Amino acid sequence: MNTMLPSPPIDAASHFRFGVTGITCASCVGRVEKALAQVPGVQSASVNLATETATVATDGSTPAAALATAVEKAGYGVAIEEISMAILGMTCASCVGRVEKALARVPGVQSASVNLATETARIQVLPGTSRESLVDAIAGAGYSIAADDPQAASSVPDDAAAPATPQAQAADRERRHLIIAALLSLPLALPMVGMAFDAHWALPGWWQLALATPVQFWLGARFYKAAWKALKARTGNMDLLVALGTSAGYGLSVYHLIFTQPHHGEPPLYFEASAVIITLILMGKWLEARAKRQTTEAIRALQALRPTTARVRQPDGRETQMPVSQVRVGDAVVVLPGERFPVDGEVLEGRSHADESLISGESLPVPKEFGDRITGGAVNGEGRLLVRTTAVGAESALARIIRLVEDAQAKKAPIQRIVDRVSAVFVPVVVLIALATLLGWGLATGDWTNAVLNAVAVLVIACPCALGLATPTAIMAGTGVAAKAGILIKDAEALETTRGLRTIAFDKTGTLTLGAPKLAALQAVDGDDSRLLSLAAALQQGSEHPLARAVLEAASARGDLPAPAVDTAVLQGRGIEGAVAGEHVVLGSARLMQELGVEPGVLAQVGDEQASQGHSVSWLAAGTRQSLRLVGLLAFGDPPRPEAAEAISLLKEQGIRSVMVSGDNAGAARAVAAALGMDPSDVRADVLPADKADVVRELSADGPVGMVGDGVNDAPALAAAAVGFAMGGGTDVAMHAAGITLMRGDPRLVADAIDVSRRTTRKIHQNLFWAFIYNVVGIPLAAAGLLDPVVAGAAMALSSVSVVSNTLLLRRWSPHAHH
Repeated sequence: MNTMLPSPPIDAASHFRFGVTGITCASCVGRVEKALAQVPGVQSASVNLATETATVATDGSTPAAALATAVEKAGYGVAIEEISMAILGMTCASCVGRVEKALARVPGVQSASVNLATETARIQVLPGTSRESLVDAIAGAGYSIAADDPQAASSVPDDAAAPATPQAQAADRERRHLIIAALLSLPLALPMVGMAFDAHWALPGWWQLALATPVQFWLGARFYKAAWKALKARTGNMDLLVALGTSAGYGLSVYHLIFTQPHHGEPPLYFEASAVIITLILMGKWLEARAKRQTTEAIRALQALRPTTARVRQPDGRETQMPVSQVRVGDAVVVLPGERFPVDGEVLEGRSHADESLISGESLPVPKEFGDRITGGAVNGEGRLLVRTTAVGAESALARIIRLVEDAQAKKAPIQRIVDRVSAVFVPVVVLIALATLLGWGLATGDWTNAVLNAVAVLVIACPCALGLATPTAIMAGTGVAAKAGILIKDAEALETTRGLRTIAFDKTGTLTLGAPKLAALQAVDGDDSRLLSLAAALQQGSEHPLARAVLEAASARGDLPAPAVDTAVLQGRGIEGAVAGEHVVLGSARLMQELGVEPGVLAQVGDEQASQGHSVSWLAAGTRQSLRLVGLLAFGDPPRPEAAEAISLLKEQGIRSVMVSGDNAGAARAVAAALGMDPSDVRADVLPADKADVVRELSADGPVGMVGDGVNDAPALAAAAVGFAMGGGTDVAMHAAGITLMRGDPRLVADAIDVSRRTTRKIHQNLFWAFIYNVVGIPLAAAGLLDPVVAGAAMALSSVSVVSNTLLLRRWSPHAHH
């Protein structure tokens, strides 16, 4: 991690100061300075090796992102900070584009991504960029920042005595406004119903004015305020369209009421149109907000798992209840039956079961006893446990899971870029179409009243809000249901890429097999199996390799655990060597024996037989470095996971090819493949860890490849794949290295991840289709005079509701791994 002096706030577009990572000497300084000096607009650049910071003066036209790109191309990194802000006042996709553009113009901002569904902005900035400059930019665009951090607020459990959050207060206010607007608009709308029965229920014109005015200027004030802010920022949004449309209908009615002298009865009035349109849009916004809250149900369910207190056992044996924030790593925490584990830890005393369904998606309780790992947020079963704390707060597994899901929900899918480009020009184009409709109808027919109504219909049918919600709500729902099933998707790009995978490459050990091999057979050349096992156990002591554990278990069961070997060295991907009682001993694969010139001799046939039975075979040789002779072989059995065959079958049903990539011998790998129903041609055996990435690249010739591994030894292959699946736990570095983390060792989750990716992407496409079709069909109909303004307002209000409701169907998705 780069350590540097605090940077002063960047207060001018012409000066930047930021951290540079990876510089080690004066030549590095020169390279970075030269790279920065070549960026257009840079007047001077100096790099301080001691503080690892760069100071750049520009003419004001150089964006921060250009400087960062120059440093990265020179082979170094830029220290970046990420700031998250909750933004108030956004209503449509045009608002998103406006906020992003405003933030991008702030000196020091590298990138800004705004999510309409979560109403948050994620901003990557150079260190030292002042938060005030970001707030000012957002305010200049016509929006404001929520006073409270939404994430902090959401992490606090519900408390009846706690004051309502700003979001809850806003929801209550919107509901009240909707009810009042409906009550005021109902008498205006009833005559429309009466006309169907040839009844005349119209109120006198001044009564209509009295009812419509508070709807227009009090309950509809939000549209005027937001429209005025948009105009000041020289742009447009949905609120501007609503304000223009309803004001035109209201203004026309006032004009007729005051100045028009009808031949008989009341003059033509359209107060009901403007009032009902505002009421319908308020209803649509209220329904939309409710639906959006449902799309975030998964993340809120995870946040609700965080206990606030823990029962800590003191050194003198007393048990003290204290806030979780005060618990430290190493503390002993007592967890009673039925309580949630407040921390990550290891069991010190007791036996029980843990319900981890909301964290890992594991539907059955998991047995826990001494030494087993505990994940905070899980529910303790029937036993009292004493747990040693290993992680708390932001470092706990649950906190990291929540952070990963929040990051995935906040990021944009690649397809969103198209929507952003459309949204940037949407409102100006709609206003131009409405103006053309007004002039066209007015000049062609001379009926300016009808022309105004048609223009109003054009303005209120336009649905930029539906465009803005189509993609982020689907991503939120998709990543949410996936997280509940134990599938953590890193970002929207991984979600979108997963649906196109054509091949899945599986590591064998621990992925398709249980990863807990047992010693199945051993055969010494001279028949002394006890010596063979003793030499192997001496070499393997201290090793965490699964085969080493199998050897040590077998030796311990025989009561023969020798002293460890000395001068041991791991031969990466091939075996291990060391000295035992003055003798050089090597244990490893057939390939290693071949490299050392050790012949299998009479054991060759035995080795082949063991391999054909699906066993992994290791060979042991002893002697001197110059002259080694074979001592014997050890065969290990690692049975396939019970779910592995179904996982391969599910992938085959999805049209996806499964390939096994293993460092094991060909016989053992093919035996496991046959048991799982895989084609022998889809087995890659005797592959060293470093060569797995090459296999993935070779398979990529037939289309995108996903790699499934444990995220440690398979890291190069996970990185080389289009999507990496880290399997078996969400508490290691794999959560950051892989595109998708599978929270438990169930290979069926791979097929489930692909399924949820396809369904989510399908929802995105459906949502975008409906969002576009509302506008593509509705705007021409309105311009042609075939759409009543009230109907147009209802369609506009329901467009975003239908998009979010369609997204909510994703919540019905159920993974195969639960069956």
